[in-house]
Parts: sequence; structure tokens; C-alpha cells
Amino acid sequence: MLKIDKLAIVNPKAELGKDVEIGPYAIIGPDAIIGDRTVISSHAVIEGCVSLGMDCQVGIGAVIGGMPQDVKYRGERSYVRIGNNNVFREYVTVHRATGEDNATVIGDNNMIMAYGHVGHNCVIGNGVMMANMVNLGGHVLVEDKAVIGGLTGVHQFVRIGTICMIGGASRVIQDIPPYMLVDGRPTKVYGLNSIGMRRGGISSEVRLELKRAYKLLFRSNNNLTQALEEIEATINASWELNHLIEFLQTMGRGICRESRAQSDG
Repeated sequence: MLKIDKLAIVNPKAELGKDVEIGPYAIIGPDAIIGDRTVISSHAVIEGCVSLGMDCQVGIGAVIGGMPQDVKYRGERSYVRIGNNNVFREYVTVHRATGEDNATVIGDNNMIMAYGHVGHNCVIGNGVMMANMVNLGGHVLVEDKAVIGGLTGVHQFVRIGTICMIGGASRVIQDIPPYMLVDGRPTKVYGLNSIGMRRGGISSEVRLELKRAYKLLFRSNNNLTQALEEIEATINASWELNHLIEFLQTMGRGICRESRAQSDG
């Protein structure tokens, strides 16, 4: 059964799954796709360019699919594509992409807390946690299981690696490699996210190898190219290590460096 409040506005061209709930004064645009058991709270807006998966929750006043804040945008057709079991709390905004038929993409099992913003052309993986008032600029990539503390701003085109944790009120202007703990304005690396890796199912053997790789990256006299060559030559290969190497080989804005307080300590 659909539970649509009589004060909601649902375009007849929208596609609603089973057991969808839509609160008062919510607006669902034409051609929007809402998956089974998803709940849209009061005053939320789902534009027609949005496909929203199953078992999602959209909080009060959230706007998903708004026009991108990009001077290059010329009204072309673009989308927001969202997977299953995502939570968007109060007044979250997610903008559609710039570029014909491009999409802003959010995977499964993510939580974006109150007043968060996902800019145009962003790609968010699975199991990501964004605390209150995190703002992602355009074209940001956030890999699986990253945790971003509240009030953090992320510069456009930055990449945030898997299982990293970013402290609250940080300013992220460079890529953050996978598995790192970072904090600050601008962000600096303070070590490996050991707890996150353990919770993420990474074995103790692989965690130890990643610790060796960390020391070669941040505490040796090698430049990045030399450090990566030594890592590949001396450390046992694993999916996690290979992912770290690939991330560093394809960085776009440079990477956060280690905090001097951490290296001195």
C-alpha cells in the first residue's frame, strides 16, 4: 500500500514502488523513481531527474535532484542515481550533474546527516557516513566506508579513500589516501585508521603490511614515486595494498601529508 498524505504533491508521471510513504507538503517530480518502502518526509522535494532505491529515508525539507551550482550548466538533461538503504536527514541537498546525461551517484547503506550537501557529479560509494553539515564540492569521489566529521568542507575534484576518517571541521583540499586518519585546516595525516580497518574486516596481517607501507610513504626520505616502487618491491601484495598504490598513482590534486606533530611524536 502507498501512504501518500493528501497534502503531498505527486506528479502522475512519477513511479512509486510498494509501501512508499510520502509526508505532507512533499513534492515528487515527473519521472522520479521511488523504490519500495522508501519514506519521504514532509516538505522534502524529489525532482524528476532522481531515481531513489528501496528502503531509503528522506528527512524533512531535504531536496534531492536540484539544479547544479555550476556556471557551466546550461540546462542539459542530467540525473541523480541513488541506491538502497540510504538515509538523508533534515535539509540535505543533493544536486544533479553537469553534462548531458551525466549523473551524481550515491551507492547503498550511506548516511548523510542534517544540512549535508552533495554537489554536482559527485560519486559516493557504499557505507559512507557524513556527519552534520558536511559539504562536498562538485566532482568529489568518496570511496566505501569513509567517515567524514561534521562541518567539514571538501574541495571540488578531491578524492577520499576507502575506510578513512576525517576529523570534524576539517578543510579538505587534497586527496586523502585510503585507510588514513586525517584532521585539520588544511587536513594532515595522523596515522592509519586501525579501528576502521579492523571493523572493515581487514586481517591483522594486511594491517601490518599497510603500516609498513605508511612508513615508506610518510616517514622515509623517498619521494612518492620511489616510495611506491619500494612498497611494490618489498611488501606482500594484497587487494588493500594494491588499491592504495593505484589510488596514489592516479591522484589529481596531490595528497595530504603527515602532520609534523605525528612524525615528531
